[in-house]
Amino acid sequence: MVNWSEADAQQSARWRSESGAAPPKRVLVADDRMAADVAYRLASEGTALLWRGDFQNARQLLQAMARRIDRKPRKPATSPTEAFNFHRQFQSHRARTLGMLLLPLDADYGIPLRRAPDVRQACTEAYGAGEVPSVVSLRELLGVIGAHEWRKKGVDIPALGGRIHPYYGVFSPVRGEYIELVAKTPLPSLELAYDIGTGTGVLAALLARRGVKHVVATDQDPRALACARENIDRLGLMGQVEFVQANLFPEGRVPLIICNPPWLPARANSPIEHAIYDPESRMLRGFLDGLAAHLEPQGEGWLILSDLAEHLGLRSREALLAMIDTAGLKVLGRIDVKPSHPRAADETDPLHAARAAEITSLWRLAVA
Repeated sequence: MVNWSEADAQQSARWRSESGAAPPKRVLVADDRMAADVAYRLASEGTALLWRGDFQNARQLLQAMARRIDRKPRKPATSPTEAFNFHRQFQSHRARTLGMLLLPLDADYGIPLRRAPDVRQACTEAYGAGEVPSVVSLRELLGVIGAHEWRKKGVDIPALGGRIHPYYGVFSPVRGEYIELVAKTPLPSLELAYDIGTGTGVLAALLARRGVKHVVATDQDPRALACARENIDRLGLMGQVEFVQANLFPEGRVPLIICNPPWLPARANSPIEHAIYDPESRMLRGFLDGLAAHLEPQGEGWLILSDLAEHLGLRSREALLAMIDTAGLKVLGRIDVKPSHPRAADETDPLHAARAAEITSLWRLAVA
């Protein structure tokens, strides 16, 4: 719950935070008279601002606060690992500070502010059916709105000849190079395959589109499974894909198992970041350690992994090869591709050197 004082009375409402942030302990009511410098100072000190003014003015205030954060000088880094750690600290501080500008939501997710958009459908997709009035950070709400637009529009996947529609909180397949790797690598079998950690279902759909007769797509997140199921249905591939809620592997042995785990072995700052950050390489290790027990003789495990962690000093190539060896696996081959995403060419990015050198690979693994 969020508690605050307004009109000489104590008020409270449900706290909403998909990022897992704790409800703020100090809340002041603010409106269009609030200056950006004052708002930034209060937010930096840990005081949240519950907005009662114009919605569009709140957006402008959030942008002004962001500019004040972004213009502060960054710590100089002496190594790629230190640059990564400083970058993550900055991201965490930025998210925490900007998350202090709050908006009220009615029980049906209407926003009781002037010039507010209708976000009821977007919030229902992210949070489920509304029940009681609540409070959410404007920063998160803008993310919910953006995710709703992506879900409607979808992401074009040329290898599929169709679009994938990501749900809020499910990682969007915007990095197309790894999809092309899966599209071009010769399949060891067309009978059966597992897609471990399916997310939006994009790789399960691609395997089915390539002719695999039965694909079992697993994920431990019910939201991801619902997203994948809708995408597979939209693509007309439901007859070939089965969905299983599981942490990694379902039962049985198959000729092909594919996995695209989070690429960076670091702690996630929020549940949504678990698609990017894999603390202590837990999912990667779990996939490798369980692969041999689920592959048929002559079967292949396809591991899709960027080497960005290596360029950041977070995990060495030797450490990755040692994991593969310890799991009783051998490398049949590796197919590499150079990413073409905009950050790779952005010289102002604190991690530019690592991103510019990044290679994404499909490792073909088998039982040693």
